[in-house]
Amino acid sequence: MKSNGLFDFSIDRENRTIRITREFDASLELVWQAWTMPQLLDQWCAPNPYRTETKTLDFQEGGFWHYAIVSPEGNKHWSRYDYKKIEPQKSITELRAFSDENGRVNPDFPRTECTLIFSETDGKTRVKITEKYKSPEMFEKMATTSHKKGFSSHLKNLDDLLLTLKNR
Repeated sequence: MKSNGLFDFSIDRENRTIRITREFDASLELVWQAWTMPQLLDQWCAPNPYRTETKTLDFQEGGFWHYAIVSPEGNKHWSRYDYKKIEPQKSITELRAFSDENGRVNPDFPRTECTLIFSETDGKTRVKITEKYKSPEMFEKMATTSHKKGFSSHLKNLDDLLLTLKNR
């Protein structure tokens, strides 16, 4: 699927915040499903050539997504997103953290609060993502061209998945 070109990645150093806006040529319902169902998340939510492997996804307020980003060599890097607030097909607020294989959050890194806002206009869905970093060190690691390229890559994977889903 060819994206319409809307991909905005802005960095607010003063507030340790990254804002990402991306539009998809698909319905809100389809984009929401791709963002909230493990069998779909695992098909797109990692920059190439990595892949995502969900261990647990309990998509409800108080629930969490525990998953690994898997390298081509099979190395797993674990994360856990705890869902604070969910407004179906409107928004998700989550606390992101590195974890171990059992889902225990790594206490060495403060959690990042992430809010995703979903909206649809004329059959296209816009997702606005705000990442707020408590850790200055983690913010500096993420406020990079490398993070922007990785994010762009996995959102391109979502474009491709959405095209496949639309054609079913």
